[in-house]
Amino acid sequence: MDSRAEVSAFLKSRRAKITPEQAGMPVYGQRRVPGLRRGEVAMLAGMSVEYYTRLERGNLGGVSDSVLDALAQALRLDDTERDHLYALARAANTSPARARRRPKKATVRPSVLRIVEGLHDQPAYVRNNRMDILAANPLARALLGEVFEQEPANTCRFVFLDPRATRLYPDWERVARDGVGVLRVEVVKNPYDRELSNLIGELSTRSDAFRTMWGAHDVHVFTEGTKRFHHPAVGEMELVHESLDLPGEQGLSITVYGADPGTPAADALKLLATWAASQNRDAAASQADTER
Repeated sequence: MDSRAEVSAFLKSRRAKITPEQAGMPVYGQRRVPGLRRGEVAMLAGMSVEYYTRLERGNLGGVSDSVLDALAQALRLDDTERDHLYALARAANTSPARARRRPKKATVRPSVLRIVEGLHDQPAYVRNNRMDILAANPLARALLGEVFEQEPANTCRFVFLDPRATRLYPDWERVARDGVGVLRVEVVKNPYDRELSNLIGELSTRSDAFRTMWGAHDVHVFTEGTKRFHHPAVGEMELVHESLDLPGEQGLSITVYGADPGTPAADALKLLATWAASQNRDAAASQADTER
């Protein structure tokens, strides 16, 4: 990752998203650039145009927290974007020798596996920073069945490279943009993660949609929310989800889906569990016949 180019593109993309009216700036005549001018951002952040120009050229070396805060406020960054700006600054101020240390290969602890497998009525899985699913309970495998046809099961690769993704996710574009935003955050945190870089390179080469979304420099972090699915066996359901980072396991998080009791989504989950159990019984019977 070219950290200076990453900083420059991120700041330019955020500046382009803010209109003068949103920033409370007067507008005179024809404007040649979308969003704010550099001078306007500099004024809002309380710094000289020359200094802001240096920052937007990608030079965050030695920048103080107070400057980053002023910049975040001027550009109206949300919490995720602010954290991303700080991560860019940390990368700019980290020695190359330290930055080039390869991340350790993450593994799922047995205690975490027991938690995931113990959630019988809720789809749950563990993923890494590249969106690879490392462990999943039977209900998650039933919900995301087509995702697990690849190895490793990777939700971003499925979303952008498998045409069935638009059927599984009725809100495909939102799901796709969120996934790209997660990878954008992770590539700054782990600039020398070769597998992460390879995934981004693969998706950039094979998917026009990914290239376009990647160029927007939007960032995203999964926490909680809702997601719609259209399952081939049980139809459409809207599930709530929670994603939590696993302490002591860098880059790993657990995601759990659920539904409020008595809702159509809860009924759909029960039906999905019944369908999954039937599929497993049929597969076991077929295996037993083969071994006879």
